[in-house]
Amino acid sequence: MRLLQLSDPHLLADPEGRFRGRQPWACLDRALQQASIQAPQPDLLLISGDLCQDESWAGYALLRDRLAAWPTPVALLAGNHDHPLRLRAALGRQAVLAPAALVIAGVRLLLLNSHRAACVEGWLGARQLAWLAEQLAGPSRLPLVVAVHHPPVAIGDPRFDAIGLRDGAALLDLLAPQPQLQAVLFGHVHQHWQGPLPGRPEVPLLGCPSTLCGFGPVQPCPLDRPEDPGGRWLELNPEGGLHHTLLRWRCP
Repeated sequence: MRLLQLSDPHLLADPEGRFRGRQPWACLDRALQQASIQAPQPDLLLISGDLCQDESWAGYALLRDRLAAWPTPVALLAGNHDHPLRLRAALGRQAVLAPAALVIAGVRLLLLNSHRAACVEGWLGARQLAWLAEQLAGPSRLPLVVAVHHPPVAIGDPRFDAIGLRDGAALLDLLAPQPQLQAVLFGHVHQHWQGPLPGRPEVPLLGCPSTLCGFGPVQPCPLDRPEDPGGRWLELNPEGGLHHTLLRWRCP
């Protein structure tokens, strides 16, 4: 499976509007353009949350129109800056929305929804954790990747550690015994970050940069470009084995 992860575009209803000094739509367009060059022909495009900063119907409708021309399947996570009902109404027929389970090119991908109304921090909740436990209880031997918006562990930045995934420990307790687990992907932090799954040092937890702007960073950027927007390219094969590459580009 070839997976392109983008994250945290913070789109607006106004196509020319600005947020944090940049035009989110222009930045997303640049991300899709550059990703097509740096990471061609993915099997799946994953955008891991904080899709619409203003949580507007118009913003999601514009995103639907932008993604209509994208040539591969799309999966979307809701972040704290999202309105899940509007997201589903606008894009539910066009993209796979979390929570969801899918198999892409011989790899199993579990998408989680960590949005909780009126909260900046993330929550999965008992019902979704029970659903995840059912998914993990099956006999599948396929390599497994899990994606969620909020980081399930502290990354070492007090700002983000205060607004991470509140039931992240419960999530990791479910994932740690899974021998097929290859990676846990997240957004929210607007920066490259990598750490091990507790108790499973061979399984990486991977934070994705934002297509809009960078925060931090806690860790040195492998490309020495921490302020630039970016994404992540991942390749997994059905026999196991993961290769991931950080992507960076300029935003207008």
